[in-house]
Amino acid sequence: MAEPKRRSAGILLHPTSLPGRYGIGDLGPTAHMWIDALARAKQSWWQVLPLGPTGAGDSPYQSFSAFAGNPRLISPDLLARDGLVKPDDLRDVRFDAGPIDFDNVAKFKSWLLDRAWQNFRSGGADRLGGEFEQFGRTEAPWLDDFALFMAIKSVHGTAGWRDWPAPLARREPAALDAARRDLADAIAQQRFQQFLFFRQWDELRRHARARGIRLLGDVPIFVAADSADVWSHPELFLLDADRRPRFVAGVPPDYFSATGQLWGNPLYDWDAHRATGFAWWIARLRAALRQVDLVRLDHFRGFAAAWHIPFGAPTAESGEWKPGPGAELFQAIQRALGRLPLVAEDLGLITRDVHQLRDQFALPGMAILQFAFGGAVESRFLPHNHVRNLVVYTGTHDNDTTLGWWRSLADSERTFLRRYAPHVDSDPVGTLLRLAWGSVADFAIVPMQDVLGLDSDARMNVPGAPDGNWRWRCPEALVTTEVINHLADLTELFNRQPGPEIKDA
Repeated sequence: MAEPKRRSAGILLHPTSLPGRYGIGDLGPTAHMWIDALARAKQSWWQVLPLGPTGAGDSPYQSFSAFAGNPRLISPDLLARDGLVKPDDLRDVRFDAGPIDFDNVAKFKSWLLDRAWQNFRSGGADRLGGEFEQFGRTEAPWLDDFALFMAIKSVHGTAGWRDWPAPLARREPAALDAARRDLADAIAQQRFQQFLFFRQWDELRRHARARGIRLLGDVPIFVAADSADVWSHPELFLLDADRRPRFVAGVPPDYFSATGQLWGNPLYDWDAHRATGFAWWIARLRAALRQVDLVRLDHFRGFAAAWHIPFGAPTAESGEWKPGPGAELFQAIQRALGRLPLVAEDLGLITRDVHQLRDQFALPGMAILQFAFGGAVESRFLPHNHVRNLVVYTGTHDNDTTLGWWRSLADSERTFLRRYAPHVDSDPVGTLLRLAWGSVADFAIVPMQDVLGLDSDARMNVPGAPDGNWRWRCPEALVTTEVINHLADLTELFNRQPGPEIKDA
């Protein structure tokens, strides 16, 4: 009997990067057309970054909630279709097609969602009322605290929750009751925005399934300090008596940074999680798997051990490795969910215990081809060292585009790559894409920037850079029939086209 088909391919493109006339990609018609394009290109996966509401810096990895969706992704066109706004409200809206202007997009989306809420509250689209109430009941375990958190935040501007009046910061019952009374409309509106996001996302996911496209999501291991998660569950984090982090997350100095990376996220009190049977983590992954089919666990090595940096330290140099929950956590998740549809982001300084944890649960790891040939060269990323249970990438959202990377290589690095792929000079991007698609790895995924052969101007994120990240948008004119057909041909050539096992998953 033939072995079930395992090989597949996909594209990494965050929804914010989709084209369209509203200044930022969204979950509306263009996203549905994007899924159709993936299907024509014989892809099986659409990989996205975290989908939560973003805070300062607009990073999807610094969200106000590990459970909520980003209201900026709500489609204006679908709001008009559902009778929540009028077509005239959108008629004269025009943004530049270039990089996202987050400030102006936020103003427009806030105005539009306010209008949608007022219309709904006054009886417009009343057929959605029952769905909205059911959503509130189903999602109450996280939605109630999140909506209250965001409503309070709207009163206190950009201040983090630790700068709120002490009774609110410490969640004193009388203060919370008063906030619920005084901010009832703002709380209800926050709930409504989440309802709209998940309603539109669910519709998009159904369309993806119908077209044979599965979704690969992203769950950061850590949550933002200024989040509903830390505010509502301080007992699950290593906080002091004033609810400030005792330690913050990051990674120590390495080839890429002489002082390490200081991320600033609070770290988990794993003993507290263990006492609950890891209930919060189980709920988090259950929620993620209602949105996507497969979850990339960012910074997987932190589950084996995490770098604990004393709060207030100026760099990440003074940290200490401390054990994580290891197999206990994944055993608890497996018992609760019955499966572990996870990808281990096992990049960076990886020790044997991290590989052992990944392999104990048969999780695919990751290989980055740029790391095989340039920078801190790692032999495990070379294609001839790949294994089947692996996701191979040209680069990720944190890397330069492959064309930008190629142009920045040292002469010695180019010489090595030429020995490995003699024709690389004529088409460096296409060469790495072929190496990825030709790998024995089960999964091959490439950022859309590399499909289009774009230079460093199209880079999504520069780790450690405070400004200018996450703004890239895909130029619609570049996604031509020729590009789609070339990707389809390459995918078929290397036997990564969808089979029945992909479409029916």
